[in-house]
Amino acid sequence: MGEFIKQIAPNLYAYRTRFLTSCSATGEMFLKAGLIAFVIGMLFGVLLVITRKGGVWENPIVYQITNVVVNVFRSIPFLILLIFLIPLTRAVVGTAIGVKGAILPLVFGTVPFYTRQVEVAISGVDPGKIEAARSMGSGTWGLVFRVYLHEAVPEIIRVTTVTAISLIGLTTMAGAVGAGGIGSFAINYGQNQNHQDIVNVCVIVLLVLVFLLQTLGNFLAKRTTNRGLFRVKH
Repeated sequence: MGEFIKQIAPNLYAYRTRFLTSCSATGEMFLKAGLIAFVIGMLFGVLLVITRKGGVWENPIVYQITNVVVNVFRSIPFLILLIFLIPLTRAVVGTAIGVKGAILPLVFGTVPFYTRQVEVAISGVDPGKIEAARSMGSGTWGLVFRVYLHEAVPEIIRVTTVTAISLIGLTTMAGAVGAGGIGSFAINYGQNQNHQDIVNVCVIVLLVLVFLLQTLGNFLAKRTTNRGLFRVKH
């Protein structure tokens, strides 16, 4: 295998240790930022649905604050957001470069997008099922977990898949400005040194990763569609 790689991508083979380190850095950024963004984005998405006008926990103040915060950060291009957050990143984690310095900007860049995705996903839950659950005595959080989130599982999986793929792109952009990872490796050892084989392999790795994420997301969404849905007991 090593000889095969050496033949088709000699420059990559020469920097194979750095390449593996870069792949590991991308994975670390993706997993850590993705997990944090999933929790915060899910919370904000639910808040937007239940606190809006006519929601099960109508609260105009909470809704407007959440809505404004999401809109503001969603409107800022990620590269500009990276620069804008440098002082905050340094204050929180002590550095604005490397994998450690990329997590916070990645979270800020992902949460607004995922929040809107979750909002759309759970907004599609049948209002009749919500009213049926309320008539059976379900409280606000019972409605959230047993109806909204439960009924929207397939859609949440789909929007999570879309967000995960978007996050892969953000980790690559973060790598271009000092965060490390595949993006940084492709630029520093591929483009800057005119090693096209390195660039090609980095692109292939990213394509394979996106394909795997999309395939997994489609599989899970299909498996959960029309299963275990809320039913009213007569």
